[in-house]
Amino acid sequence: FVVSSSGSDLLTSLDPRAPLVLDTHELGRRPGSQRQVSLTVPAPADLGIDVLGVPEGSPVDIDLRLEAVMEGVLVTGTAQAALEGECARCLEQITDEVTATFQELFSYDDPRRGPDDEDDEVRRLEGDLLDLEPLLRDAVVLELPFQPLCSDDCPGLCTECGARLADDPGHAHDAAVDPRWAGLAALQPDED
Repeated sequence: FVVSSSGSDLLTSLDPRAPLVLDTHELGRRPGSQRQVSLTVPAPADLGIDVLGVPEGSPVDIDLRLEAVMEGVLVTGTAQAALEGECARCLEQITDEVTATFQELFSYDDPRRGPDDEDDEVRRLEGDLLDLEPLLRDAVVLELPFQPLCSDDCPGLCTECGARLADDPGHAHDAAVDPRWAGLAALQPDED
């Protein structure tokens, strides 16, 4: 636990040196005061979905506006990052970029709020610190396609042998023999 940078005795679990933790002390809880922030941070682990995501440690460019309002600090911004993953149809490696926009209100700490008054829907400041990581994670994941494709018309893989159909468009197999009739094939005379 770290003592907040505002000098109060409030303990916080946030590390002010973490790349996605921002200090809002200079806004001074004066509604209408605002600050523009542009930063590049390393991507946290598991920023994405199983088949597509931002590689851990790669740069994420974030542009923010922090604005003090009556209830807390309104954070509005965009994040841009490179994506790596694989096509959901043919498993080919793909690269892309994502631009995610977000807006979230971080409420001020309320000393009257008890430990049992947790509201999962409301993000809260810890002292003067706010953690952008959950907000960034939500925004990026919502921007990703459910099934990323290498191209819109990707034919996928052959269901019989697993060959990539885009590499071999004329790919075909002999008609499958019904196993119930396979014994009769031995009775068929050879054609010479």
